[in-house]
Amino acid sequence: MSKTTMSAHEREEFLADLHVGVIAAERDGRAPLAVPIWYHYSPGGEVVVWTERGTVKEQLIRASGRFSLCAQQEAPPYRYVSVEGPATFQETVTPEDVRPLVRRYLPDDEAEKFIAESFNDRAVLIRMHPQRWFTVDYGKLEG
Repeated sequence: MSKTTMSAHEREEFLADLHVGVIAAERDGRAPLAVPIWYHYSPGGEVVVWTERGTVKEQLIRASGRFSLCAQQEAPPYRYVSVEGPATFQETVTPEDVRPLVRRYLPDDEAEKFIAESFNDRAVLIRMHPQRWFTVDYGKLEG
């Protein structure tokens, strides 16, 4: 194990912190699709993302049955956590289901406005219980 590898506790806490994730999904004959996305994660739980049925990422994840997500700290000391695993889909979604995810990124009043403007009957939650973790914490090289 590298000196920069995070412990299980460190990686779960990092992933649970507020970051914009980059989700990656397999594509036949092309490079994987990689796009930024808001996500929710609690240590020991599942990565949860909200999208709509019919989006490219939803179709690709549904077809492959899995996805990856990477979260990073963009300022020194640089850190990242990348996870991958099988996807499950929550087809029936309510505004209450997406509220915890949105409130991670927006203050309550802005979150409610965002949900009111963005939520529709095509909403789907995609969940993934991480099976593989890749981590780096360059802060471990300091002092």
